[in-house]
Amino acid sequence: MSESVSVRCPACRRAHTYSAPSYPCACGAPVTAPLDRRGTPAPVTHRSWDEEWLAVRCAVCGRTGQWPRPELGCPCGTTLRIPVAGRGGSGRPVRERDARDAVLAAARHLHRLGHRDLHRAEHRPTSGVALTAPGLLAHVDPSGRTASLRDVECLWLTAMTRSLGCVHFARGGYAADARVRADRLGVPLFVLDPAGGVRPVNPAADAFGTPGT
Repeated sequence: MSESVSVRCPACRRAHTYSAPSYPCACGAPVTAPLDRRGTPAPVTHRSWDEEWLAVRCAVCGRTGQWPRPELGCPCGTTLRIPVAGRGGSGRPVRERDARDAVLAAARHLHRLGHRDLHRAEHRPTSGVALTAPGLLAHVDPSGRTASLRDVECLWLTAMTRSLGCVHFARGGYAADARVRADRLGVPLFVLDPAGGVRPVNPAADAFGTPGT
């Protein structure tokens, strides 16, 4: 069960209960960043890739992976970085299973296709990382699990409410019904391989980035 802490926004003084998200280790065990109950949340005023990630050790197998730092979006518009206890573990992450590598591979691919000014989106998907660029919302799932029909539909609905295009990246591939739904909705689907490659898996992905898409 995810750890919860009480968080007060320093901008509007509104109180929140924050539950730390869990991410799947390569061994299958959930990994959660240890939260510092005595720490003070800090508003996020600027972002850099190095500050977006935290090294967290799996308590089951001992692997250390890089995961997104805990954050909370307050209704007042302030994004809060939640303090963690210690440094969340240390050690050499396994490159082919590194979540940061997967997100960077997706970001580089989008950049090559002309999507500049990429940054992490304000909203957080139930799994993975959301990236945004002008006119585009991208969902990157580095967990290795098979992306589901719900994953595709949630991305499409979120993008539609914001009048944005959307694209999905997954390291574990896609369920058959997810691919069928993506084809009907026109959602480009890409698979990320451990070496950092990006492979289109449906017609919308083949056409993504070409004039008119």
